[in-house]
Amino acid sequence: MIAPTNRLLLWASWTLFPCAVAAAVDPNFVALGLVALLTGSILALIDLQRGYKFPESISVTLPELTRYSRLANGRYELFVESKEERRNPYTIRVGLSVPDGLHMEEPVQTVTLPGPAGRFPLSWDCVPQRRGQYTIEGAYLECQSPWGLWNLRRHTGNTGEIRVYPNLVPERNRLASIFLNRTGFGIHAQRQIGKGREFEQLREYIPGDSYEDIHWKATARRGFPITKIYQIERTQEVYVIVDASRLSARSIPGSGPGGEPEAQLEHSLSAALLLGVVAEKQGDFFGLVTFSNRVHSFIRAGKGRGHFNSCREALYTLEPQRVNPDFEELCTFIRLRLRRRALLIFLTNLDDPVLAESFSKNLELLSNRHLVMVNMITPAHVKPIFSQGQVKNLDEIYHHLGGHLQWQTLRETQRNLQRHGVKMHLASHESLCADMVSQYVNVKQRQAL
Repeated sequence: MIAPTNRLLLWASWTLFPCAVAAAVDPNFVALGLVALLTGSILALIDLQRGYKFPESISVTLPELTRYSRLANGRYELFVESKEERRNPYTIRVGLSVPDGLHMEEPVQTVTLPGPAGRFPLSWDCVPQRRGQYTIEGAYLECQSPWGLWNLRRHTGNTGEIRVYPNLVPERNRLASIFLNRTGFGIHAQRQIGKGREFEQLREYIPGDSYEDIHWKATARRGFPITKIYQIERTQEVYVIVDASRLSARSIPGSGPGGEPEAQLEHSLSAALLLGVVAEKQGDFFGLVTFSNRVHSFIRAGKGRGHFNSCREALYTLEPQRVNPDFEELCTFIRLRLRRRALLIFLTNLDDPVLAESFSKNLELLSNRHLVMVNMITPAHVKPIFSQGQVKNLDEIYHHLGGHLQWQTLRETQRNLQRHGVKMHLASHESLCADMVSQYVNVKQRQAL
């Protein structure tokens, strides 16, 4: 693609326009105007022919994959390669087609390249605004012809992928240092309650051993009492089950950057990944399940950097779906795939009575085998009626009454789940991560698994 520069436009306005006016006034100047027009056209074509192949000697190499954290300052780097030797430095302009969700201060940069051929780095400062997957559809190059009469433009064909993951730094800062301090300062040994549930070995019976610990089959084979020895569980399985149905798209006022509203799902994803970090520090296995009206992803419990990356890859493109959650399919799916007893932490919304009834009905498939907990981000208006201060008008009275009725419904749901051995916790978006970590540490200390 070619475009005239300001130099060519100014030259044409200063020469051709006066010649045209003079030829209109005096016919004797017609020949002079034609000569000026022909001369300028020839010079412009010569300049275009000399510089037409110049952009072909410049190429841009985009990185195949770049990873960022949401709302964290990042740098997008690429390389400009020149294959032509030139005597003097020259200037080009490089632009990127920035997709929505990525913020770059200057999507177009002017670069001065030295004369010798080579490979030169170029970078942009960017701040990803939204989590997800993006594609940079090549780069745009612009340079001037040797005489500066034309702008020569070209679009490169290669593409680059950008992945934006949840940002865990704000949630880390909200947690107490005893959970995530890498240096060990503030971490205290906690006494384990009970004798443990994991089988270790067999030994001969010693007076004082409990009858319930006697291994009766081994006793029958050997002819004398044999006792089972247990040890404290070293590794346990923890699964976070994230609901991505319609209620997860509910915005929380003032929870985003700069006080902007943010979807509830964003806080659930950060809390899930952060609990995985804590579980690995405690020596446990961490797994992940995402669902809406179907199961979107299932990652079996594991540990290590590679396993954490797999969990992060499963979450960074998850978006709320405009469907109701299917708890029956979810509970059946988990029942068939998890044979070992595990801690299941649901991140869902049960303020809809129909969904709460469905969840309670299908929970019996899991509560008999696993330890189940439910965490829900409470809407800001759901509070007891006399906990929000004085009201100013009639509308606020009805608003507070509606919030109280929803709060009372959630309390009834809590009591109903408690009868099934399931604890339901209501938390704000600021305290969700800390509450989940506290629940997990409490379970591990009590050996509830």
